[in-house]
Amino acid sequence: MEQYIERVVDLTDPNANQIYNLSEEDARALILNNPRAAREIQGSFTLVARQGKSVFMARSLDRPMRYFLAKRAAGPVLVVAHRIDTIWEWLKSESLADQFHPSYTRMVPAHHVARLELIGCPDPDPVYTRFFDPPMASLPADLDRIAEAYIGALAEEIAQWLSHIGEREPIGVCFSGGIDSGSVFLITYHVLRRLGMSPARLKAFVLNLGDGPDVGQARAFLDALGLGIFLEPIQAERTSLNAEETIRVVEDYKPLDIESATMALALCRGIRERYPEWRCLIDGDGGDENLKDYPIEENPELTIRSVIHNSMLYQEGWGVGKFKHSQTYSGGLSRSYTRTYAPGHCFGFQGFSPYTRPSVIEVAEAIPFIELTDYSVDRLYALKGEIVSRGVRVITGLDMPVFPKRRFQHGAIPKEALRETLPFREAEYRKQFLSLYR
Repeated sequence: MEQYIERVVDLTDPNANQIYNLSEEDARALILNNPRAAREIQGSFTLVARQGKSVFMARSLDRPMRYFLAKRAAGPVLVVAHRIDTIWEWLKSESLADQFHPSYTRMVPAHHVARLELIGCPDPDPVYTRFFDPPMASLPADLDRIAEAYIGALAEEIAQWLSHIGEREPIGVCFSGGIDSGSVFLITYHVLRRLGMSPARLKAFVLNLGDGPDVGQARAFLDALGLGIFLEPIQAERTSLNAEETIRVVEDYKPLDIESATMALALCRGIRERYPEWRCLIDGDGGDENLKDYPIEENPELTIRSVIHNSMLYQEGWGVGKFKHSQTYSGGLSRSYTRTYAPGHCFGFQGFSPYTRPSVIEVAEAIPFIELTDYSVDRLYALKGEIVSRGVRVITGLDMPVFPKRRFQHGAIPKEALRETLPFREAEYRKQFLSLYR
């Protein structure tokens, strides 16, 4: 009897991993031998490990990881990569492209180890082992204590990252003066000084398309603290915004994410043109998800009860094994983080989103949202600014300005002008995305 020969092709970039406490070999051994212990891996990673016909895959929330299973007469071949187009190009090179459709690719969901058995045709669905499952509402309803724990965890993650990248690397904050980017800037500034590193390495980059409100907000934020010297607007032309380019870069078609990623591309392009050697960017992505700060009324599927009662709803969507969970895209920030990762990666930046780290999410999940809000939507929306500003004050002694929430794309360009430039049409965006693989 002819024996199948299974093949695993790992096209992920091992140099992109930023694992602080383990070697990559030890991290792979961990997901192979004890998947639930993958929570111990500190940093950012995509990992593939194999044992016989079993393949184990795991990723951090801030790193996309996709795979595709192709069939050959000799046996199956599993292709793993950060991007869909990377898989597509490899399949073409192996004359396997006829088997491909982008919807046949699969995203490894964040906070899970996916185990796939290469046993022939038909192959079974992957088996998922959750490695991060923080308890909900375990903190007392004490805003000062919550704030100190939450921003304290943020500070420790930033300190660990700063120690990892070294003492000379310049650091750019993707900045708007909002709660998330503002807190990340102030904590980074504070930690640099605490570690005896020069804060002169720091810049707050704000996108300026000519008439968006973020530039004024960013200036007001920093001037109020006597830190205006760190602000650096990045000019871009509205005519440079291109949804088709964004769809190609982020490999998705959700309008809000396309809008946000289009602004991220403009910002990253402008920074790269001005600073050809710049490498490190830090941002506030994940802060909205952690403190549940999205307009519930804009999503007919959501109520405040569903938001508060479902663990990590905004980070993971409805979750693995649920009816609405997409195997192609995952869900929540596990899916939409490409809006941050892909633009930075496209222009050669090493990004860091400290609010996506498990130690920070763990504190957020421990917040007793029911007790603090009594199911009031207005109280929920007010909670984020209260918690973050208190935490920044405790950790740094600075009184952080708090402005009303505004999406990145609406701060870079007025909403009415945005609609003229980027029509909000998911069906058209989906069509453009699929056309890339004709």
